[in-house]
Amino acid sequence: MPATSRTDLTAFPITRKWPARHPERLQLYSLPTPNGVKISIMLEETGLPYDAHRVSFETQDQMSAEFLSLNPNNKIPAILDPHGPDGEPLALFESGAILIYLAAKTGQLLPTNDADKYRVLQWLMFQMGGVGPMFGQLGFFHKFAGKDYEDKRPRDRYVAESRRLLGVLDRQYAQHAWVAGDAYSIADIAILPWVRNLNGFYEAGDLVGFSDFPHLQRALEAFVARPAVQRGLLIPEAG
Repeated sequence: MPATSRTDLTAFPITRKWPARHPERLQLYSLPTPNGVKISIMLEETGLPYDAHRVSFETQDQMSAEFLSLNPNNKIPAILDPHGPDGEPLALFESGAILIYLAAKTGQLLPTNDADKYRVLQWLMFQMGGVGPMFGQLGFFHKFAGKDYEDKRPRDRYVAESRRLLGVLDRQYAQHAWVAGDAYSIADIAILPWVRNLNGFYEAGDLVGFSDFPHLQRALEAFVARPAVQRGLLIPEAG
């Protein structure tokens, strides 16, 4: 649903639950999960002004009618950009799509050369189709409700696949400074929060033998040392 002007977002139902403090800025609806921080990190890296709104899972904010009006798939993150294509507001969900959009909007972190661009995009798709789903399932079976299942075959399946994916990444980072080559890109922003989460929040580092992947460890350390990453990992703030 379009708003009446580029800085009037009141026609979007999501702004009734999360009013835009600065309606001229991009609006981010998120939580500091691996998928959520992809976008806050990207925004911090590019310097785009934005408002961050916390979508609380504890209160089922993601199931509210207002949030569903922006993302019918009830997942974070989502954005509302008052300065979208052709001067019209743009509502967008899916973290990979948002990363590509923000890279195109700012001209940053995605090469303009076609060959290099598609090399970045293939690694972005690698995260979306492999790393995120597999690491997420491992987290469920290792740390959350699935850990109580007596049958450990589901957990072990995801351990094996997660370890395989870590090996793919380790070999890639052994050859390049960043996953798609010498330049840091949206592919690293997509992948490395999931690697950090697997080894940190999911407490699965020993389970997958994370110490066996030194080149990936090096890349992760370089990633979290970036000031924009350090800021983005904490956005939206609690409370």
